[in-house]
Amino acid sequence: MAADASKPFFPAAPHSALLPSRSAAARASLDGSYWRAFRSSELVSGADFPITDLTFSPTAASPTLAAAWSTSLHLFSGDPLQSLRRISVAGDLAFSPSFRCDGALLAAGDKRGVVRVFRGDKPATGAALRTLRAHAAETRVVRYPVAGGDKLHLFTAGDDALLAYWDVPSETPVFTVPAAHRDYIRGGAASPADHNIFATGSYDRSVKLWDARTGNSGPSLSFCHGELVESVLFLPSGGLLATAGGNVVKIWDVIGGGRLVHSVESHVKTVMALALGKMANTGKTRLLSAGIDGYVKSFDFGKLKITNSLRHPQPLLSVACSPCGSVLVAGSAKGKIYMGTRKKKAVDEEDEGKKASSREIVWVSPEPEKPVLKPNYYRYFIRGQNEKAKEGDLVIEKPKKVKVAEHDKLLRKFRHKDALVSALAKNNPRSSVAVMEELVARRKLVRCIGNLDTEELGLLLEFLSRNATLPRYARFLLGVANKVLEMREEDIRSDKKLRMHIRNLKRMVAEEIQIQHTLQGIQGMISPMLALATR
Repeated sequence: MAADASKPFFPAAPHSALLPSRSAAARASLDGSYWRAFRSSELVSGADFPITDLTFSPTAASPTLAAAWSTSLHLFSGDPLQSLRRISVAGDLAFSPSFRCDGALLAAGDKRGVVRVFRGDKPATGAALRTLRAHAAETRVVRYPVAGGDKLHLFTAGDDALLAYWDVPSETPVFTVPAAHRDYIRGGAASPADHNIFATGSYDRSVKLWDARTGNSGPSLSFCHGELVESVLFLPSGGLLATAGGNVVKIWDVIGGGRLVHSVESHVKTVMALALGKMANTGKTRLLSAGIDGYVKSFDFGKLKITNSLRHPQPLLSVACSPCGSVLVAGSAKGKIYMGTRKKKAVDEEDEGKKASSREIVWVSPEPEKPVLKPNYYRYFIRGQNEKAKEGDLVIEKPKKVKVAEHDKLLRKFRHKDALVSALAKNNPRSSVAVMEELVARRKLVRCIGNLDTEELGLLLEFLSRNATLPRYARFLLGVANKVLEMREEDIRSDKKLRMHIRNLKRMVAEEIQIQHTLQGIQGMISPMLALATR
């Protein structure tokens, strides 16, 4: 049998199963799957001393962590992290450890304002190589420059609002700014683009940029965060600056003159620390924030959205991520360091995914086709209800249902007494007076008052005793009170509870009259003085 020449031997459009598809790792949420692959454990758990600061060495082959804990600096190294050594800070609380750009030196401040420099690469030494003295209070900010390979300088700031830029080998400050801020300085960061640029954040709600080349002539740029600033961090490009204060993290464009780019309010309580976390699977960097609410949030500053949240059982004061992105640590306010390490299975899966994506074609089985909806399916009748209108579509909106109060429904049914009782039971002066005015317009208020039983009459008298002297309703409600006394005098005399409401009404009226007399006396004293002033 001859083949039909009008039909091609192969179909013109290939089947979807024959087309190359993305790997499973690419189809899933990259950020969510990456951070969920961290296995959480406790690195340190001891006395209730807060872990105020955490930082990783920038150049170590294996992750090297420095933690400020009580009166000492604890160093951890290895994969996984293990305790390396402990550096005592002369009996004072230690703050803000900072590694030099080559990882050889480690500087930290203390409660007395002294900054000490230690060897960070040799486990045998523990004595301070240099001691820098200029501060009179806690030194909460100690930072080595990040860019340019500057190994000779660092800047410090503290609770005495003093900013100092040091020449470390000579132990002398290059320049100092005595009143850099009007309150405690708790945040600081060095620019990754220029080793002369650094930023500080203070409890006076301001953030300032400084240039070491201009000395103590003042900040190059200043802007207000709006809350007490706890942490400041440059993003990798050096043109954006992240600040944390209150429960808000803000992104600023420092090249554009301090313009606010984005504001993130993902935390419930105060954000205490910011850090950069590198994703090993994609090489992208995320902004990490830790707060007193116990959450570590991952923020994609390229797309300006939160990508993941990690929950911890205690309030967090610090957070850090290793340069390779394999270790994530968070320090709590009760002396615990929570360490998250990448699961080996997840790492292997990512490697397989990368290998698969590098091939020319990845063969997968075709996905099952969706069944056609038929009129006997329930989903057939609700189809399209969640579809959003496209541009050019005509949208017909349903009129919104107006909630009608119970007394309005009763008024529509001409149940006047029930409407009045319903309004009085809710104890809302505005609606109760509105119902009474409607009944006056319908000439039914007098009949309703006459038809009230003893309990309903008590509701009316209680409402009058509370609201009859309000200036907004006084004229109308006092007229209603007089009408009630005329019509229901016998019922009021025979009931003890009703008499109590009348006594309360009488007392309120007497107090209002006394207030009016006092105001008239004051008016009489002021009017001659006003007349003299006008002359």
